[in-house]
Amino acid sequence: MTTAISPARHTLQSVFGYEAFRPHQEAIVESVIDGGDALVLMPTGGGKSLCYQVPALVRAGCGIVISPLIALMQDQVDSLRELGVRASYLNSSLAPEEARAVETALLAGELDMLYVAPERLIQERTQALLERSRIALFAIDEAHCVSQWGHDFRADYLQLSLLHERFPEVPRVALTATADARTRQEIVQRLDLGAARQFIAGFDRPNICYRIALKQNPRQQLLRFLREEHPRDAGIVYCLSRKKTEEVAAWLCEQGFNALPYHAGLDPRLRATHQSRFLREDGLIMVATIAFGMGIDKPDVRFVAHLDLPKTVEAYYQETGRAGRDGQSANAWLVYGLQDVIKLRQMMESSEGSEEHKRAEQQRLNAMLGLCEITSCRRQALLRYFGDSLETPCGNCDSCLQPVETWDGTEAARKALSAAYRTGQRFGVNHLVDVLRGADTERVRQLDHHTLPTYGIGRELDNNQWRSVFRQLVARGYLSVDMEFGALRLQAQCRPLLRGEETLDLRKDQPQQAAKQRTRQPLPEDIDVGLWEALRDRRRELAEEQGIPPYIIFHDRTLQEMCAALPQTLEDFVHISGVGERKLDKYGAEFLNVIRGHLAAASASPSN
Repeated sequence: MTTAISPARHTLQSVFGYEAFRPHQEAIVESVIDGGDALVLMPTGGGKSLCYQVPALVRAGCGIVISPLIALMQDQVDSLRELGVRASYLNSSLAPEEARAVETALLAGELDMLYVAPERLIQERTQALLERSRIALFAIDEAHCVSQWGHDFRADYLQLSLLHERFPEVPRVALTATADARTRQEIVQRLDLGAARQFIAGFDRPNICYRIALKQNPRQQLLRFLREEHPRDAGIVYCLSRKKTEEVAAWLCEQGFNALPYHAGLDPRLRATHQSRFLREDGLIMVATIAFGMGIDKPDVRFVAHLDLPKTVEAYYQETGRAGRDGQSANAWLVYGLQDVIKLRQMMESSEGSEEHKRAEQQRLNAMLGLCEITSCRRQALLRYFGDSLETPCGNCDSCLQPVETWDGTEAARKALSAAYRTGQRFGVNHLVDVLRGADTERVRQLDHHTLPTYGIGRELDNNQWRSVFRQLVARGYLSVDMEFGALRLQAQCRPLLRGEETLDLRKDQPQQAAKQRTRQPLPEDIDVGLWEALRDRRRELAEEQGIPPYIIFHDRTLQEMCAALPQTLEDFVHISGVGERKLDKYGAEFLNVIRGHLAAASASPSN
């Protein structure tokens, strides 16, 4: 233990209002304060930002944070300024005179923290500025963006190895919530972090309930989910296309929800307005493509819904991780179908990437589909993908809450494979189902497929059941999907099944049911709801006066602690988690007045 950790704890308490570090944070902070490099993998909401913010305040000089999230820098800086930290940012949104003022403040030693976009940092002018300044550390946020195999690749990140070359004495900390073993290796290599200590805090988000179901009527499924479980909550709905985000947002508004679209094709000013509203307003739903969300700090996102299948498990984990950053219960809800798989594979095949890159993407899509199709605990499978583990089923995913029924699909699978083979492996699911069901269609007759031995041998299953069989055969690698025409083709893996050397259990697709009664509620049962709402109202008023999101003033969990502790003095108030010295001075009296007024009104009530 070094003597420097004592100032770190003092900073944690006096600035951020926390009594103790979370697991792993203290070791990371100690290492960076002592001048060491670090690679930090920590789940969203696990407290990654404190791992560089505390050392930046303890060490002499200004902490430089490299972040790809220009649209969020303002809110990150606002949050730090609320804590009394001298923070600013440099990116393309600033006018020249504003940028010069920030540069002057940096040179004068008047900044504790400076956020810089990667494209700005790699400019020679910016590097020369930093060389003339006293730098405490470099924090490379969203470090997985350096990976060309990843889902959030940013070309500018490839040049960040220059930090080690030009500033060899300045410690660097690279942070991400999403990186499998291959991506971690690439981060180390490309950022020249071979000597860095690696801190892997695990990937589990136990407060998120993972639920995945088959698409039946996706809009109605979403509507039922929202009305039954999240009628007034903030959340994100992800869609694959820009057009779909706008259509779904408009449709949700028609259904009585407050929803906005977000995609890269929107006018930048409108996009920024929508993001600002999402951060500042309660109960707003953002319908978005993957262009939205990386690094979103909004703590009270109660659900993330996917109306289309994500490309990779990494993308799914990162996107669902935007729910429940406050540690309260949240839902990750997904519906998918075989058409999603076909569409994604066609998109991958038509991309300009190398054959090696396409094969890697196909493998990742197969892993995502496998996560959808499993009948065991989803959290165990998700953690296993990232090299993490969970010894027992989680009890907080659909497979645990509503165990999946299976059936012996061996004979059905053989019939499905035979139908694909005897029709020349040139047709998609719908036609193969028609052949198996003995449908008398014009196409079946024109192709003489009514004369095949497989014609009509599958009447015991209906159309949806056969589609489920084909989908599961694709997911398990018995069939592949032709990228151009969607035709199903047999794979070598199906031979033992066709020869009768193995059996196959398939899942029974059931309509998705609400898990509302089994999901933990965000508010404690014994909370004084009247006081809770009064504190939220005052927080919202103060936020509106200053033009900042309410959570920057206090998180919900801090308000809940106020409801439980009922502080009566400023001395009591300082012991509430999330109340540092600056916020005590600025807001303590305001919230004490609310608590005192509520208690006085309650004691004067005739019922008391």
